[in-house]
Amino acid sequence: MSFTVQILTNELTRTFVLSVGAFLLAMFLTPIYTFVAYRFKFWKKQRTASTTGEALTVFTKLHADKFKRNIPTMAGIIFVVAITFVTFFFNLDRKETWLPLAALLGGAAVGLLDDVINLRGNGQGVAGLRSSLKFLMITIIGLGLGWFFYQKLGIAAIHIPFLGEVALGWFIVPLFAFAVVAAGNAVNISDGLDGLAGGLAVIAYSAFGTIALLQGTPMIAGFCFTVAGALLSYLWFNIHPARFFMGDVGSFALGTSLGVVAMLTDTLALLPIIGIVFVIEAGSSLIQIFSKKVFKRKIFISAPVHHHLEASGWPETKVTMRFWVIGAVAAFVGVMLAVAGGNI
Repeated sequence: MSFTVQILTNELTRTFVLSVGAFLLAMFLTPIYTFVAYRFKFWKKQRTASTTGEALTVFTKLHADKFKRNIPTMAGIIFVVAITFVTFFFNLDRKETWLPLAALLGGAAVGLLDDVINLRGNGQGVAGLRSSLKFLMITIIGLGLGWFFYQKLGIAAIHIPFLGEVALGWFIVPLFAFAVVAAGNAVNISDGLDGLAGGLAVIAYSAFGTIALLQGTPMIAGFCFTVAGALLSYLWFNIHPARFFMGDVGSFALGTSLGVVAMLTDTLALLPIIGIVFVIEAGSSLIQIFSKKVFKRKIFISAPVHHHLEASGWPETKVTMRFWVIGAVAAFVGVMLAVAGGNI
């Protein structure tokens, strides 16, 4: 066996162990969370108004049965704790894993605050933090992490596939923040059907983990597959009909960290491809809001687009599975573009 093959084998083995470790730890933590969630009634309260103020009549009709079942939220705490434990004790590196771990915890903190307000609220209105406040908090986190990326890691350029490096100087900081905010909100918006966001996140992190392995950054790869392993445990219980929801604590943690991983692997240009479903979901919500505010009419029956498809007659499981398929194909294309475009 050649020296290069031996190194790759060692990296793959280490990555596999981290992933399996995160999976097993998350499985261990799940009954503990479940006991606490049902004991203290972490029931997610249904939103009754959209961000533009109208009543969510279509959404309420589509998901009335879920809220009658009293499904607990904040299950994202399970995989956030599992990922943090495995990364902190077995995969911590200043250059490769500090930033994605910090983004995970920062996004989780914002999401946890939103979830706690939801639990303590009366279920009226948007049932949580105002969107503008969440946006501001995630932006601050993104700028802080972007500063570290630029000042401490000394990175001031991004790679565009087939074109090469583009020097940005300190402009890399707001770009970094944009990646964090955009990915964080996109994953959060996509978290609306059983297993949808979790499955798409497994696919996206696996794609970036593969890219990181090919780039020779094993700790970033280890982090990505740690996330994937912990999420597979979560999906075991979240596939329709869901036993619990990840909540904003989970979706913001996954999204903000995903944006950081894209920056660290220098594949920001490929993030919209690998995360194409997240882009479509977030885009559909933005189009709906813009149309209602400017033209006083809706483009979709209900936004984001997964609710539109539900309202059009698609079963929830069909929407989820087909979006997973789209996400998997897009992730494969993204990895191939990374190889062909000079990112590896």
